[in-house]
Amino acid sequence: MKLTKRSIIIAVSIILLSACATTNTSGNNDNFEEAVQGDPNFHIYLCFGQSNMEGDRAAGIPEKYKEYNNDRFQVMAAANMPNTKRTVGNWYPAVPPLVRDWTGLSPADFFGRTLVEEIDDPNIKIGVIVVAVGGCAINLFDKNNKEAMAYLDRQEKYMKDIAAEYGNNPYQRLVDMAKLAQKDGVIKGILLHQGESGKARAPNYNNGNDNENWGRAVKSIYDNLLADLKLKPNSIPLLAGQVVGNNSSIIRELPSAMRGVAHVIPTDGLTKGKDQWHFSYDGYEQLGVRYAQKMIELNYK
Repeated sequence: MKLTKRSIIIAVSIILLSACATTNTSGNNDNFEEAVQGDPNFHIYLCFGQSNMEGDRAAGIPEKYKEYNNDRFQVMAAANMPNTKRTVGNWYPAVPPLVRDWTGLSPADFFGRTLVEEIDDPNIKIGVIVVAVGGCAINLFDKNNKEAMAYLDRQEKYMKDIAAEYGNNPYQRLVDMAKLAQKDGVIKGILLHQGESGKARAPNYNNGNDNENWGRAVKSIYDNLLADLKLKPNSIPLLAGQVVGNNSSIIRELPSAMRGVAHVIPTDGLTKGKDQWHFSYDGYEQLGVRYAQKMIELNYK
C-alpha cells in the first residue's frame, strides 16, 4: 500500500494522541516529578508550631541539657542566632537552644536524641528544622502570606518580632530551609505542636482548641508543604502533639481529617511547668520521647 504524505501525518498524530492519553489518565500520579534528595542515611524532620515547640523561654536551659553533643543529631538554623553563632540555612550539632536565641528546651531536642539512641543503624543521622512562634494561631503558617500577615497585624509586638526573624513568612522560611536540607538528606516526617491559642485572644481565626476548621487548616499546610517540596502526596507522617492536660478534642480528631498520615501524640501524665500552658523540663523530655517512639514505629520497623 502506498503511503501518502497526508496518511503519514494522520498516523503520527494518532500515535501522539494515544501516548498523551496513556500518560495523562485522570487520577494517577505517573507524571509526578519527585524531588531529588540527598544522602538517604540523613533523615530530616520538619517541626513547627507555637511556644511548646520553641520550649518555654521563661524556664531557660539547665546546663546538664546543654552538654549534649552528638554528631549524628544536627539542627539547621531557621533564624540567625548570633549568641550561638548560627546563621540561617546551615547545619550545626543539635545543642540547645535549637529554635532561636533565648528559646528553651524543645520536644525536638529529645525527639532527635531518642532517635539516634534507639535506631540500630549507626549510619543513620537525624536532622531537624524548627520554625515556631509562641502563641500563634495556625493561620500564621498559611501558605497565603497575605492571610498570615493580616492575622499577624492584629497581634502583640512580641509575636511580630518573632515572625520578623523568619522574614515575616514562617511558612516560606520552613519551605526554604527544607529545600536546602533536601540537598543533604531525605525528609522523613513532620512534627507539629500547636493548639493553645484561645478565643479570648483571637476570636476571628482558626486555632487549636476550639475551632472546627483547625484540622482542615493543618491538612492544607501539610499538602502545601509536600507539593512545594516535590514530595508525593501523603508520603510522610505528621505527628501532632496534644496540649498540656491532653484535653484538646480538636487535635484528637486530626487523624480523621488526614487518614493514614496524621498521628496524635498524647500528653497524659506529663508534668506542666510554671503556668498552665507549658510543660516542665521532664514534660518536654517525655513528649519528645513519645514523638520519637511513634516515628520509630512508623519509619524504622
